[in-house]
Amino acid sequence: MKIALTLSALALALTPTLALAQGCHDKAKDETASSCVPGHSWDSATQACVPTPSS
Repeated sequence: MKIALTLSALALALTPTLALAQGCHDKAKDETASSCVPGHSWDSATQACVPTPSS
């Protein structure tokens, strides 16, 4: 009985942590034009940074 109660308490204690960790790996990108590296520019059609053509 004591082991079952301990395991139940542990499971309840970890549940919020696991639920919050699930949201950290969202597939939506947070990339914007300001996060493009030098030599790249924001392409609104693809919603990504693309290499800037040199002239």
